[in-house]
Amino acid sequence: MKIRVVSSREEINELNPNEKVIHLAFRPSNKDIFNLVQTCTKVEVIQIPSSYRRTVSKSIEMFMQMQNIKLVEGDVWGHRKDINEYYSISPAIIEKIKEMKADGRSDAEIADKIEREGKLNREMIFYILGKQK
Repeated sequence: MKIRVVSSREEINELNPNEKVIHLAFRPSNKDIFNLVQTCTKVEVIQIPSSYRRTVSKSIEMFMQMQNIKLVEGDVWGHRKDINEYYSISPAIIEKIKEMKADGRSDAEIADKIEREGKLNREMIFYILGKQK
């Protein structure tokens, strides 16, 4: 699974319209999020760092809810944007999630284990779990 990393508002208009998971590495304004949703019509998840999450307005949260877009907190640990514009979640982590799900573990148990081992935040793990159904 790939997460498109966007490090400035100037990049939004150049994004592929088919992007589904996007990490904003800058503090987005309401206008930035509207532009992102218009540019990437298939977006399902927008991830932003915890420190920026608290500054997102209630109106944008409601807008995203109406558009069925999840807003999640999180970082892309150790990612170098100058090398690759995508952060990849290891196929091994995705496979481990599938195996644990097949073993009958609860979503919360899976999230606890993967959060510790995979450097992914809970909300992103729950998104991945939702895609496995």
